[in-house]
Amino acid sequence: MEATAVHPKRAALGKGIESLLGPRQPAAAAAVEASGKPLEIAIDRIERNPNQTRTAFDEQKLAELAASIAATGVVQPVTLRPLADGRYQLIMGERRWRASQMAGKTTIPSIVRQVSDEQAMEMTIVENLQRADLNPMEQARAFERLSREFKLTQEQMAARTGKDRATVGNFIRLLKLPEGIQAAVEEGALSFGHARALLALGSDQQMYAASNKVIAASMSVRQTEKFVQALINPEPLPQKAEAAPKPAQDPNVREAQGRLQQRLGLKVHIEDKKGKGKVIIEYSGVEDFDAILAALGE
Repeated sequence: MEATAVHPKRAALGKGIESLLGPRQPAAAAAVEASGKPLEIAIDRIERNPNQTRTAFDEQKLAELAASIAATGVVQPVTLRPLADGRYQLIMGERRWRASQMAGKTTIPSIVRQVSDEQAMEMTIVENLQRADLNPMEQARAFERLSREFKLTQEQMAARTGKDRATVGNFIRLLKLPEGIQAAVEEGALSFGHARALLALGSDQQMYAASNKVIAASMSVRQTEKFVQALINPEPLPQKAEAAPKPAQDPNVREAQGRLQQRLGLKVHIEDKKGKGKVIIEYSGVEDFDAILAALGE
C-alpha cells in the first residue's frame, strides 16, 4: 500500500441519484420489438446509462479489450433499451461499448429489451455487482441504491447477486466510514478488510488517526485488526499500591471477544465470572443490527 495520509475534509466521491421516474417512452420507441436476437446497432445511436454503478474503468484493460474486438469482434452482445428518435440506452455492456469505440467500430451486436426506467436501473446494478472488479465502495453504493430505490432486503439482494447476507451487510456498513477513508478505499490505499476493521472504532477522529497509521506502516488486514483491537482494549495501566487490582480478563475470553469484534466490525465486551456472564454488543444503526442478526444466522 502506498503511504498516503487520509484527510477528514476530502471531497465526497459519487453523486446522488436523480429522479428515475420519467415520462413514458414515446410510441416510436415502444414500437421497437425485443426479438431476443442480436442486432447490429450503430454505436453513435447508443447513450451511456446514467445509473451505471462503475465509476472507474481501467484504461489498460480497456485498451486490451479494444485490441481483441478489433481482431475478432464483440463476442457477447450488449443489452440496450429503446429511447425516442431511434436512439438506445445501455443497460449492460459499457466496457464492450467503450472498447468498440476505441477499436473504430461503427456498430455493435446488441440485444434490445423493452424495460422500464426502474427495471433498467436494477438490471444495471445487479449485473455490475455480479462482476469481481468493482471496488468496495462502488459495491457498497450499489447495494445501498438497491435498498433505497427498490426497498430490497439484504436477503433479497444477496439472492440476486449470489452473495451471502452478511457480506451484503458489511458492504453497506462501509458507507458509515468518513468520506476521506471511503476515498482511500476507492483508490486502493485501504482494502475492504482494512475498512471493515476500522469500523469497530468509535469515532471519525479515531478512524482517521488509525487509517493514517495503517497506510503509513503498510499494515496487512490481520495487523490492522490487531492494531484496532489494541486501541479498543488497551493494556490496563499499573494500579497504585493502595488501589485494589482489577481482575485480569481471562485470555480465552479476551480472544473470543476479539474474534467477535473482527467478525461483526462492532465493539464487543464480554463480562465473565467463572464461566457465567454476558456479551455486550454495541451498535449504532439498523445496518449494524442486521449485521448482528446475519452473524447469528437469523
